[in-house]
Parts: sequence; C-alpha cells; structure tokens
Amino acid sequence: MPLWQVYHPADAFSEQQKREFAEEATGFYTRFGLPGFYVVTLFHPVPPESFLVGGVPSGDTVRVVIEHIARHADDPGLRERMAGALGRLLARHTQERGLHCEFHVDETPRDLWMIDGLAPPPTGSEAERLWARENRPVPY
Repeated sequence: MPLWQVYHPADAFSEQQKREFAEEATGFYTRFGLPGFYVVTLFHPVPPESFLVGGVPSGDTVRVVIEHIARHADDPGLRERMAGALGRLLARHTQERGLHCEFHVDETPRDLWMIDGLAPPPTGSEAERLWARENRPVPY
C-alpha cells in the first residue's frame, strides 16, 4: 500500500484540490497494476506556528511522507526515475501553486502488512489482479 501523509498549511488545498491530488496519486500506482484501494492519502492541515522549517514558522510549505509497502524499488535507476516522477506529480499540486514542497519515501516490509485480516496477494499474481479488478480485498 502506498500511504501518503500530506502535511500542509490549513488553507493550502480546497476539498476539490485534495480529491484531485489523491486521484493523481492513486493513478500513479494503478497504472502499474496496484489496486486503487491500496492508495491512502491523508491530509494534515498544520497552522504556521506549528509548522516550523529551520526553526521558523512556515505558511507555504508542504511536507509529504510516502510509505511504500506493496512494491519496493531496489534498482538505483528505478529509484531515481520514481523520485523524479513523484517530484513532478507533487509539483503540480504544490510548487506550481506557489507552495514549497519536500517529500521522502519509506519502504516498509511487505510481510508486516494486512488488509481486513488478509495478507495481500503476491505481486503480479492472479489474486492481485482480482483485487485490482474488484478494488477491494478478496479471500484467495
């Protein structure tokens, strides 16, 4: 599962902008065969006095923490391309709107993950394709 935690100024995103942001993040992964329901995007509004960058309050910074569990990128070239693609995606929702943006990706071990009591099916398996088609966890 990709879990996106977006820490942002309280008025940075409208409801519609949040939805568009989350839909684009979801599309980033579904094009590689991941089920859409794997992608969770949480928006955390933070007041400037609680969002300090370099010890100084910031009202125009967005910090994104992305946790990858369903897929890991082991190849350095792939990691570089992925970081670039994620940076471009984020720029459309931040920098192009006058916000500063920083992000990082953590990769969590896949064997420490369950959904509704089910271990997600193996990568590329028919069961994973079923989960993607159904857009929900299905016993397999």
